[in-house]
Amino acid sequence: MTAEPVAVPHVVQVDLAGRTALVTGGGSGIGRACALRLGAAGATVLVVDRNLEAAQAVAAEVGGRAEGVDLADAAAVDALDVDVDIVVNNAGLQHVAPLQDFPVERFEYIQRVMVEAPFLLIRRALPHMYARGWGRIVNISSVHGLRASPYKAAYVSAKHALEGLSKVVALEGAAHGVTANCINPAYVRTALVESQIADQAASHGIGEAEVIEKVMLARAAIKRLIEPEEVAELLAYLCAPPAAFITGASIALDGGWTAN
Repeated sequence: MTAEPVAVPHVVQVDLAGRTALVTGGGSGIGRACALRLGAAGATVLVVDRNLEAAQAVAAEVGGRAEGVDLADAAAVDALDVDVDIVVNNAGLQHVAPLQDFPVERFEYIQRVMVEAPFLLIRRALPHMYARGWGRIVNISSVHGLRASPYKAAYVSAKHALEGLSKVVALEGAAHGVTANCINPAYVRTALVESQIADQAASHGIGEAEVIEKVMLARAAIKRLIEPEEVAELLAYLCAPPAAFITGASIALDGGWTAN
């Protein structure tokens, strides 16, 4: 990767005792950091991940529950308990290929996981939130929900769709005490990014070190990867009382990428 990981302390004061949360892709990376942060704030967390063992390990850390689910399976998604106060749509995957060579089935799978599953989860969670007069939908989007990059047709399309879904939820949920926002990180220090380095190197015909420097961080003013805990701390703020007026927003955590 780039430099050593940066320590990220808990600075947001938020008490989520009595609240319940669902985090998709919670077994690793950003999802794990979000589950741990919500648990530290007192929420009861349902960790959802395709890798059940990873989900169980995180759930054990926060005293929560785990479900092993492939989010591309709509029936499995509909079987989840979504009577929760907080939904964090984080699960995602990447495929890098020129558009003319992009596998149709891979494009479709990515849309199911990253667009249809969030829609299904939000749709079923809203009645519980409306009944309680409080809810937080936090969609872990990406800088690619605001900007495009070549070779990422499915991912960019899915993140843009998630942005639109989030804004509709914000408009419909406002009268019921429900907010919906997107967090838009650039490259985060995760296993997904590590796998992209090799894919990008092959696509661009350059070395992996050059991918980090000249592709991943080229448009960012701050030349380092983001830590998963930095994303989770922003999530914590969006669940705190001072953020009650923030809804329908896309908050760039991108080191200045979108300032270009």
